[in-house]
Amino acid sequence: MTSPPGARYSAASAYWGRASQYQTSEYEDQQSMEDESKLPHFRTFLFATILEDAITQMRIFDECNTELKLTKVMLDMINLLSNKYNVEKPALKDELDGIDPKRLGCLEYSLNKLKADRELTMKVLNDTYFNLTTKNSFDNLTQSVFMFEERRDRLSYLITEEAKNKGLCRDLNRQLRQQRNHFKSVTYDKNNAIDVLKTSLQDAEIVAATRSRYVEGWQRSRSEQHDQTIIDKETPPTNKIQEYKMKIEQEQHVHSEIELLFNIKIQEVIEKVETWMKKYDTDIEKIDLKIQKIRNLHENTYERRLRLEKTLVVHEELAKNWTQFKVLALRRAVYHEKMQKSAITIQAWWRGLLVRNQLGPYKVVLRKKPEKEKKKK
Repeated sequence: MTSPPGARYSAASAYWGRASQYQTSEYEDQQSMEDESKLPHFRTFLFATILEDAITQMRIFDECNTELKLTKVMLDMINLLSNKYNVEKPALKDELDGIDPKRLGCLEYSLNKLKADRELTMKVLNDTYFNLTTKNSFDNLTQSVFMFEERRDRLSYLITEEAKNKGLCRDLNRQLRQQRNHFKSVTYDKNNAIDVLKTSLQDAEIVAATRSRYVEGWQRSRSEQHDQTIIDKETPPTNKIQEYKMKIEQEQHVHSEIELLFNIKIQEVIEKVETWMKKYDTDIEKIDLKIQKIRNLHENTYERRLRLEKTLVVHEELAKNWTQFKVLALRRAVYHEKMQKSAITIQAWWRGLLVRNQLGPYKVVLRKKPEKEKKKK
């Protein structure tokens, strides 16, 4: 943001006498204003992507329309040949100089208008895209809109001039009617004077027989003179009126064509804005869907991590119990083995004791002598 006037005045008074300090402060103010007019990077990239898609579509549409190109080349064959052989062309001071009002609906003018509209649209889009990508702003688009507004103001000025011309034509028509009425009154007075002369001549026919021819000649000459005077006075205003009528008709026709052109242009801009808004809504929906998917994935991952943590705790408890069980089993096995060895040792000692002392099952049994001798006796 720019500094307040008091701060800038104090800074200027501190460096009074140094022009470089003023230039530095003005440059900083200008830089701060430019930073304020810049768009955020996300909006800049979004608008630049939309403009890039629109420019690509228009270029593809222009390159694919070969029939239109061939028709344009055939219609511009004379201009192309004149450019090839370096034929000088008359300089056009206005864009309407080379247009024939009687051929406004021809194919050549329609194609020229279509080409000019496409070139203007492409230029505005390219400049806006370049400005967005380099400076994160849309100053070129603002300038283009300002130029359109200036042209609209000029057209409104022409409309006011046309209204003034119409008022002037009405005044001229009123003056013309007044002149005609004046001429009629003068003619009527002269005709009355002629009638009076005729009656006086009829009364004095016998007396003024010799003067009648001179009076009639004088009357005819005066009538011709008056007629010629009337013709001389009526001809210039009539020609001027016809000239103004033709000029007004031409201007009216040109104004109607310009109005139609701007209406078509405004409709095209509205359609493009609607298309861009639809594309923006579609992109926002896609981004929201992607964010929702990522959020669901994060939630699933978080739930899976919680399950894994619970499983890990259970596994740690099981592993701990299994380790304790193995330790107890090992102790039991060692104890059982020790008891078994002790029992075997004791059993071996006891068996050895029984064998040495001939006790128990190892006791020596004394056999009785057979009684054969007794039987022999």
